Amino acid sequence: MKNLFTFALSKKGGVCNMIIVPIKEGENIERALKKFKRKFEKTGIVRELRDRKTFEKPSVRKRDEKKKAIYVQKLQIRDE
Repeated sequence: MKNLFTFALSKKGGVCNMIIVPIKEGENIERALKKFKRKFEKTGIVRELRDRKTFEKPSVRKRDEKKKAIYVQKLQIRDE
C-alpha cells in the first residue's frame, strides 16, 4: 500500500495547492524529502516571495532585462 506525503501551499487569491509525493512501502524518508524539495522548488514560490519582498519599478525592470539581453548576446557572439 502506498503512503502519501502531502503539504499544502497557499498562493495569492487564497487558493491552496497541494504537493503530493507518493512513498513506496519501506522507502527512505530522506528520499521522499528530496522528491518533495525538488517539487517545491519547481513551483517557484520562494522565488516569487523574494521578488515581492521589494518593489521594483517597471522601467527599472525593463532596463535590467535589456542589460541582460545585451550581455547574453555578447556572450553568444563571442562563442561563435
